[in-house]
Amino acid sequence: VQLQASGGGLVQAGASLRLSCVVSGRATNSYVWGWFRQAPGKEREFAAAISGGGGSAYYADSVEGRFTISRDISKNTVYLQMNSLESEDTAVYYCAAGRPVLGRTWYKQESSYAYWGQGTEVTVSS
Repeated sequence: VQLQASGGGLVQAGASLRLSCVVSGRATNSYVWGWFRQAPGKEREFAAAISGGGGSAYYADSVEGRFTISRDISKNTVYLQMNSLESEDTAVYYCAAGRPVLGRTWYKQESSYAYWGQGTEVTVSS
């Protein structure tokens, strides 16, 4: 399974961006899909995830209400729509996929994601 993320860029605070993650290879509907991000000088953190069937979405508190994760099975693509961007959203964003580990917080555990894209950089100027 290979993941290719794109859509990052430099925007002003309040603007919107949509990240895309194209999936190739033998991905199954049992996989879950997530977006993580790593700000300069900080550890990578969970941002959003979507279940294999697309019926459930999960968000970090910091992005809840502003970001929306979705997937288009026909295009083998997972999206992260980011609205009302803030300078704190500046980070490299990584898409990921895999089979979820056990536990209520599986969606934000990196161990649920065996496959990772290369990252796309988002910079929000204030």
